[in-house]
Amino acid sequence: MIEQSKMIEQPKLRELHRDSLEKVWVNKANKGVKDSMEKQNRIERPQYLQELGKYRDTPLVKILAGIRRCGKSTILEMLKEELIRSGISEDHIISLRYTSQELEENMSSKAMYQGIKKHIKDKDRYYLLLDEVQEVTGWEKAVNSLLEDANTDIYVTGSNSKLMSGEISDYLTGRYISIPVYTLSFSEYLRFKEGDSCSKKELLQEYIRMGGFPIVARSNFDERSAYQIVEGIYNSVINSDITRRYKIVNLDLFQRVVKFVVENVGKTFSANAIAKFLKSEGRSLSIESIYNYLSYLEKAFVIYRCPRYDLQGKSVLKTQEKFYLADSSLKYCMMGFNPKSVASMLENLVYFELKRRGYEVYIGKNETKEIDFVAVRRDERIYVQVCRNLPEDSDWELANLLEIKDHYPKYVVTLDDLAGGNVNGVKLVHMADFLLSQEY
Repeated sequence: MIEQSKMIEQPKLRELHRDSLEKVWVNKANKGVKDSMEKQNRIERPQYLQELGKYRDTPLVKILAGIRRCGKSTILEMLKEELIRSGISEDHIISLRYTSQELEENMSSKAMYQGIKKHIKDKDRYYLLLDEVQEVTGWEKAVNSLLEDANTDIYVTGSNSKLMSGEISDYLTGRYISIPVYTLSFSEYLRFKEGDSCSKKELLQEYIRMGGFPIVARSNFDERSAYQIVEGIYNSVINSDITRRYKIVNLDLFQRVVKFVVENVGKTFSANAIAKFLKSEGRSLSIESIYNYLSYLEKAFVIYRCPRYDLQGKSVLKTQEKFYLADSSLKYCMMGFNPKSVASMLENLVYFELKRRGYEVYIGKNETKEIDFVAVRRDERIYVQVCRNLPEDSDWELANLLEIKDHYPKYVVTLDDLAGGNVNGVKLVHMADFLLSQEY
C-alpha cells in the first residue's frame, strides 16, 4: 500500500524563528505543500471508490484487504476526500492507523473501542476509516460494538486474509462486505503514465517487468532500484505477516518453499511435489507443514490459489492447483528478470485482470486437455488461453477451445503483434487490448 508520507523527500525544516508558534506555522505550511504534491502524484483508483459508494451508509463494515503497499491507505484517503466533497463535516470523519510502529503495545479490542469512542461527540453519523486493523487482536469486537452502539459508517483495511470471509470471527457474520484490493491494473498504470512518450505496447513491456506496486509505478526507477523496493515490501510481508505471526522457526526451509512456488508460477503442482523436491536437496518437510506454509502465503496475499474445474463433470477439483503471485515484480525481485519466464507471468497478468473484474477463476480441465482459464461471473463465463507468441500453425492454441461446445466467449491472448481477428468463434487478442477491453 502507498504510505504517502514516505514517498516524497521532505527537506529538513530550518528554524527560521525561535518562536515556537512560528515553528508550528512552518510545519503546517510544509505539510500543506507536501500533501498537495502527493495528491498531484497520486494514482486515482475510482473503481474502488465506486465499489465503496454502493455500500455507503449501510450497516455493513466495508473491508479492503490486499498485500502490503498495494494502495489500501490511499483509497481510504480518497474516500475521505469524497466524503468531504459530499458535504460530510471533517470532524465527523475519524481516520486512524494501526501500524505496529504506532500501535500501543498489545492493544486490546477494548482499548481500540475506547480510543475511537472518545472522538464521537454527538448523535450524528461518524465515518470511521480504520487502517491496518489486523494489528489489533480482536479488532472485530471493537468494530462490532461501534456498529451497534454508535451512529457509524465503518471502513477498514488490512494486509491479512483474516479480514476476509473465510476466517473472520462470528462477531461480524453477515455484517460486512469484503472488497479485495490488488496492485495496479494495466489500465491504472496507463492512467498514471499519461503524457509518457512511450507507446501502449512499450508501456505494457514496462508493466510486465516492473509490476504494479504503486510506489514503483509513480516514480521513474530503473529496474534494479524497482526490484530492491519490491524486495523490501516482500521482506516486510514475510517478517510482519508470516514468520512473526506464525512463529516460523526454520526460516531457510520456509524460504525454499517460497522459492519453489515462485519458480513454478503458472504450473500445476502439489504439496507432494514440493516435498519430493526438498528431499532431492537433502531436506525434509512434512506435507502438513507445506500446506501450512502455502496457507500463510495466501493469508498474506503473496500468492493466490487457482483451482481446477472439470468441464465435463462441472465440478471443482482438489488436486493439481496453480498459484499466482500478487504482482509479477515479486518473481523478478527474487530471481531476476528472465525472458523465459514471461509466458507464465502473462498468465499471471490475465489471472488478476479477471479477478479485478469480479470473476471466479479456474483452470479448465476438458478430459485430457487443459484450458488456461475458465472465468465465471454469475451467469457469465469466458474461456482464455494465454501464449507469448502465436506459432505459424496456431491450431494447437485453438484446438482446446474449439472442443468446448457452448456459446460463451473464447479468447487466445498473446504478445504477438499480428494478433487479431476471429477463428471459428475464437478471438485472437493482443495482451494490451485484452487488459484494456471493456467487452468482458
